[in-house]
Amino acid sequence: MNKADLVELEKKACQARLQLVHMFGQGKAHHFGGSLSCTDLLTALYFHAMRYTAETMYDPSRDRFIMSKGHSVPAQYVMLSMLGIIPETELKTIKQIGTRLQGHPDLLKTPGIEAPTGSLGQGLAFGNGIALAGRMDKLDFKVYVMLGDGELQEGEVWEAAMASSHFKLNNVCALIDRNRFQSQGTVEDLMKVEPLEEKWKSFGWNVQRIDGHNLYEICEALDMLKKADTDKPLVIIADTVKGKGVSFMENTYKYHNASLNEEQFHQAETEILNRLKQLEV
Repeated sequence: MNKADLVELEKKACQARLQLVHMFGQGKAHHFGGSLSCTDLLTALYFHAMRYTAETMYDPSRDRFIMSKGHSVPAQYVMLSMLGIIPETELKTIKQIGTRLQGHPDLLKTPGIEAPTGSLGQGLAFGNGIALAGRMDKLDFKVYVMLGDGELQEGEVWEAAMASSHFKLNNVCALIDRNRFQSQGTVEDLMKVEPLEEKWKSFGWNVQRIDGHNLYEICEALDMLKKADTDKPLVIIADTVKGKGVSFMENTYKYHNASLNEEQFHQAETEILNRLKQLEV
């Protein structure tokens, strides 16, 4: 990847964070922390790794993305809007009665959604099913599943991890948003999940651990799924910052699901705009 392409991805990620803050607005609780922490990962997925556009979104051979930590689907809504699949004007309807953009993914109503998630722990198993179906239909597509690190406390994740390896689903990539906080505190205080690299290796996966905000590292890791000559699935453990991009939200569980007052809203907007200006120089 050349420097110009990398800067463009960084700009898209910054624009996506700004769009998230505008979409959420003031005075209503939303999942800021986990949506902001996974924005760089989603940017690399949709604008670098995945075979997925507005024109191909119903093509059987398209790549699939499943947001297993369904409460962070607002970040996916923004990506789908940037692709022209969801109108930008529709984003502000999030969580309103009757909207297509609910707080968790709705497979039946929302374009671009591949799985109904939100009951944590189910996304990887769902992705395995899609990957197996693709194998039966002789279709060459990739399945990307994003999990939260708190979600790894769910037993079904590890049952699915065993199945991915057992069935040699080398077209499956799990991405762990390792931001270290969940709704009520730190992941380690509530239920330790480390050592993650050793655990996934013992389940028969190829493992990459990266800086989840370094778009070069993210893209290099995602490219491994296409290049690797192996029958193993790939997991990317991405070390991230909860609430990335907004100083008062970073590294705290308090904005896992919270509202902003007017002052906080404008501070968040200003910080992201300043970062975007730096990238545009």
